[in-house]
Amino acid sequence: MDRIKESVIFLLAIVLAALCIPALSAQKTGSAPATKGTPLEVAAPAWQTGDYWATFDGGLLVDFADLARFRDADLRLGPPAAGENRVVFLGDSITQGWNLQEFFPGKPYVNRGISGQTSSQMLLRFRQDAIDLNPKAVVILAGTNDLAENTGPVTLKQVEGNLMSMAQLAKANGIGVVLCSVLPSVRYGWHPELKNPAPRIVALNAWIKAYATGGGYAYVDYYSAMADSAGGLPHKLSLDGVHPLAAGYALMAPLAQAGIEKTLNDEGSHPRPGTKHLKKP
Repeated sequence: MDRIKESVIFLLAIVLAALCIPALSAQKTGSAPATKGTPLEVAAPAWQTGDYWATFDGGLLVDFADLARFRDADLRLGPPAAGENRVVFLGDSITQGWNLQEFFPGKPYVNRGISGQTSSQMLLRFRQDAIDLNPKAVVILAGTNDLAENTGPVTLKQVEGNLMSMAQLAKANGIGVVLCSVLPSVRYGWHPELKNPAPRIVALNAWIKAYATGGGYAYVDYYSAMADSAGGLPHKLSLDGVHPLAAGYALMAPLAQAGIEKTLNDEGSHPRPGTKHLKKP
């Protein structure tokens, strides 16, 4: 009987060893260091050519939201003075090119526009460049670069989701929200292969207006004041059909101010909790 038991145990040991050898071999092979090969190359879309896009795409790899752009300026700005109605303008090159001191003299308005940015990038920097500046309100102008596919193709639902998230973050931190329509355009000169974006702009603006109305946010309708009969931005307001000239900003300024005043009045009737995030260095 003992010999039978010993034989069975011996056979089991052989079977187990046979099962383990392939696994050990596979583990050894998988854990071997990979041979050094050619570095991975990521190709930009064919339409993104020239120094501007080389810098833009390179930046996406190391700082997608370009948080470094305003990091130091945000810290230097410090908290608002007592009674100050600070307002942050968050956006892309249309906002970046807007001289707020010229069009809103004496107003404590802060420009946080970055050329080329999409709504997903703005959402990522929303805390640093908006919430942590402790504004009474934030003016959000985003979407045209999404439709131009600056950071890749997107659906309208994705853009809408980013706008919703920014509005909800602002509201949760007691900051008034001003949602702006996308400016009219029929062609993005830097991406000419795209179809006429006008129908998507109209659809996105309809959603922004409905969402703002339903959420109790101010809505600023730049589109209706600026669009021509084809849904574009006329030459008298823009040389490239996307970026406003001074005449374009002159139309936009009173509309933005009306939206800001509505928001501040609404916030005044519902005081927000005191928050202080920034300290001067």
